[in-house]
Amino acid sequence: MPDPSAAITWGLQRWRRLRLPAKAALERGSALVETAIVMPVLLVLVFGLVGIGRIIQADLGVIAVAREAARSAAQANTASEAGNRGLQRGKDVAGGYQLANGSLQLTVDAGSFQRGGQVTAEASYEVGLTDLPLMQWTSVKLSSRHVEDIDPYRSRWPIGGSS
Repeated sequence: MPDPSAAITWGLQRWRRLRLPAKAALERGSALVETAIVMPVLLVLVFGLVGIGRIIQADLGVIAVAREAARSAAQANTASEAGNRGLQRGKDVAGGYQLANGSLQLTVDAGSFQRGGQVTAEASYEVGLTDLPLMQWTSVKLSSRHVEDIDPYRSRWPIGGSS
């Protein structure tokens, strides 16, 4: 007479072998679904980080443009020279920071341009993220203002210049 426990054991082993491939196929399908759910979130995060990096770099550039334009203008000898020197230096610095989409606006105000006075430079720039997927609708306007003091103890002012 055959052993009934052996038949039961054989049946359980056969059932487990038959069920294993179905379970593996189910797990493969769930991995595909999980990837399809997670991928858009990862793409938004990656493009968001790239966009934030561009905005930070442009903000540092705008700050540097305003600071360097005011500093250069404060070292000029006349008010008209101050405006020209400030604008030229600001454009040079903007080129170094690749602020080149044409939206940079820079103004240099020499005021009364006298010893102990102040020179003010204001820069603004619009960062467009239209070339990034999922970010085409975004643009950010950045601005900076810097005031530089004119040295009250400056020497070698030209004859007829400010006192």
